Amino acid sequence: MRVRDELGELFADTEFAEAFGVRGRPGWSPGQLALVTVPQFAESLTDRAAAHRVRFGMDLKYALGMELDDPGFDASVLCEFRARLVEHGLEDKALDLLLAALKDRGLVKAGGKQRTDSTRVLAAVRDLNRLELAGETLRTALEALTCAAPDWLADAIHLRQWAERYGPRIDSWQLPSTKTKRDELTLVYGRDGFTLLEVLHAPQAPAWLRELPAVQVLRTVWLQNYHRTATGAGAEVTRRESEDLPAGQAATGLAV
Repeated sequence: MRVRDELGELFADTEFAEAFGVRGRPGWSPGQLALVTVPQFAESLTDRAAAHRVRFGMDLKYALGMELDDPGFDASVLCEFRARLVEHGLEDKALDLLLAALKDRGLVKAGGKQRTDSTRVLAAVRDLNRLELAGETLRTALEALTCAAPDWLADAIHLRQWAERYGPRIDSWQLPSTKTKRDELTLVYGRDGFTLLEVLHAPQAPAWLRELPAVQVLRTVWLQNYHRTATGAGAEVTRRESEDLPAGQAATGLAV
């Protein structure tokens, strides 16, 4: 609320005009989306969590100049906004404008550590979204298998341990705030996902389970986001480095 009271409109839409067209149905204000990205990075929020905060948080609505009954926007809008910034080389625009506004008011001084790399902000948000995607994809696949073949699943994995980890929706709790803990959780999801895919492709597993839509999505997401290499001690799971995927885009023609 103090941001709105003391700094006013930080990000004017005209600053991002080159990345957005003038035809078609009006979309969300790029200046407002840029402002959303600041607390999103500071509070380690995924796109879904940030959209939820905007929809129900009176403080963010005030900062954005929104009416209290404004329904907000879909989470995919933030992903598309970042993609446009990168495509048009505007990654530094938001933080440059913020720094200029703070400097004009004497809130920052020369020579100090006053900013972070804009690409780091975008990368951090992207990694949070990928972590949420991995966890929710695995949880959804487990739910589908529980409904389709509960007895087989109970024999294939440690059901109680996995139920504790993947029972609640991933977006219903705050993801770890530190990079170290997020990286650890990322690898836990990766190993569990590969374990589930292995038992699904075992000779004794019912072949029709592999054709479930949720299992197909799990396979695709893991091929997009994880890499597994053979080592002397077994297999090592690492995360693939990739950019944000446009909303709804998925890899096709992939096989395990």
